[in-house]
Amino acid sequence: MNRTADAFEDESFDAADEFVSDDAYAPLEPLEQAPEDPFLDAESIERRLLGEEDGFGDVSDAPLSDAPGGRPFGARLADANRHSDYDDDFGGYEPAAPMRPAAPQASAPVRQAPEVDPFGEDDGLPLTSPLSASGMSGEIAAVSSPDESLLNQPVPRIAIHAFCESPETGRLIHHAADDRRMARTHVTVELGGLSGAIERFHDESTPELLILETGMRGRELFQQLEELAAVVDGDTKVIIIGAANDITLYRELIKRGVSEYLVPPMTPLHLISTISGLFLDPEAPFAGRSIAFIGAKGGVGSSTIAHNVAWQMTEGLRSDAVLVDLDLSFGTAGLDFNQDPAQTIAQALEEPDRLDDALLDRLLVRCTERLSLFSAPATLERDWDFQPDAFETVLDKVRRQAPFIALDLPHAWSPWVRHTLLSADQVVVTVTPDLASLRNAKNLFDLVQNARPNDEPPKVVVNMAGCPKKPDIPLKDFSDALGAAPALVLPFEPALFGKAANNGQMIAEVDPKSKASDGFAHLAAQLTGRAPAAPRRKSLFGSLLGKG
Repeated sequence: MNRTADAFEDESFDAADEFVSDDAYAPLEPLEQAPEDPFLDAESIERRLLGEEDGFGDVSDAPLSDAPGGRPFGARLADANRHSDYDDDFGGYEPAAPMRPAAPQASAPVRQAPEVDPFGEDDGLPLTSPLSASGMSGEIAAVSSPDESLLNQPVPRIAIHAFCESPETGRLIHHAADDRRMARTHVTVELGGLSGAIERFHDESTPELLILETGMRGRELFQQLEELAAVVDGDTKVIIIGAANDITLYRELIKRGVSEYLVPPMTPLHLISTISGLFLDPEAPFAGRSIAFIGAKGGVGSSTIAHNVAWQMTEGLRSDAVLVDLDLSFGTAGLDFNQDPAQTIAQALEEPDRLDDALLDRLLVRCTERLSLFSAPATLERDWDFQPDAFETVLDKVRRQAPFIALDLPHAWSPWVRHTLLSADQVVVTVTPDLASLRNAKNLFDLVQNARPNDEPPKVVVNMAGCPKKPDIPLKDFSDALGAAPALVLPFEPALFGKAANNGQMIAEVDPKSKASDGFAHLAAQLTGRAPAAPRRKSLFGSLLGKG
């Protein structure tokens, strides 16, 4: 990720030297309840757009709309000026289309905004509080959860330039830029707000996305937007971060070509989901959740965990999944599922740009009705030296195939393993109860948590617990060292696991009532957030016909 130095990383930065005085903005009055009559007279509308009167209410509670928020800024401002409700005549106001919220979440419960900075102390200012620059006082009682479907969409390789007026917003954008979902982007953050962007891009081409913070309202805001439109390229999208919690202002901005209007408080994930929604590929809008399985050391059974959990996702939870065996030299997924495919993931990695849906369908092996396998070549005839970009390209295309992607990573450390691990949506670390596993798991935990501050920590599976004649490190020591209790503890059952491996079956197929089978089902439910499907009841005629 390319970053340019900016004022927020300078310890000598003083907001008092950079921002205008408190007198520059007039304090905003608290929001009032929406009037009973939504069709207001022209004078009321003018006062609201000029910042002299508050709008209808909370932007986040407004209904959804077909407003084309993802359309470029410059391409729409001219039309908006010709047909704007905001003019000196106000000759008949027609209500605009209902708005679309910044991070839509139809069914997610509303949660209270956090009161502390989850990413460190910085200078003590909470990232999720309303902007505290002079004259800004937007208030929102609660923050909706960001759209999970948008957070699963990888943000494409775009350039983003942000112009902020407050250090809190600058830090928030920095934290969003450091998130794994933004790994492909090139983000620049600096001071200046709208006027700074206008000055900067007089002689420069604009990036794919501009993020602008402003406390202005009314004619002054729209005049600066017109100046910005004169210097912005036609395909540039614009996100405005403001303080006025005003639905009328929101509608006017959207009509004038602004892609999205956000009002704090918000978190980095809210900003990321907004950006992802603006650049969602309409040709391939779906991306499944990737789950990386890795062992703390060799021989701990990480591949066995990955294969059985993937099987439980499909057979127990009745959800489609793809298992990708990335141990190119020693992969065992083909053996465990009793498959011997002629083509493997190596063919895709050799020419990743040529991989399309048709070729991918030929390379994937159908293990069950819902589970597909992308097997490894499992041969030592050549060295498998592929660049991280090749794995990233292939896995991005595999993610379009199913809701869940299980990645069976080898116990090795190379650039592509590190990149794949840190890019996954969830990480599962398998350990055995010994000192080497504890040390390596601690190292993996620290790496993953430092690189992914916005994601939940890895889940730990303790395998082969209670092995005879081998002292185990207490589970409490694992929990204390890692800061998290194991998600699953599997007993040492060599007969059951050996029989399943030799037969090319999963544990649940060999002994569906075993503790290990129940454990895999429990872990699959945790990773997917889904409850196990109820068993199908067979009718008399269905039983006679052999159908459920």
